[in-house]
Amino acid sequence: MGRIKVYGTKWCRDTILARQVLEQRGVNYEWIDIKHDPEAEIFVKETNQGYRSVPTILFPDKSILVEPSRDELIQKLVLLGL
Repeated sequence: MGRIKVYGTKWCRDTILARQVLEQRGVNYEWIDIKHDPEAEIFVKETNQGYRSVPTILFPDKSILVEPSRDELIQKLVLLGL
């Protein structure tokens, strides 16, 4: 299984929450700060109709969650067995 990729910014409250959920559950993920990665910013904008909506979370099954609530993210992790 590949790694989860979390696209976000360090100052975004929703990104901070998503990273906390992943870390509390011991989930290995790749952190990508779109402020410092132009290609990542393009991916986020293309995924979100031109908006820099973060966090944008890409899962190994190719599904994506954008700005998920804590509960939505936990439900997805449970479905993935994480």
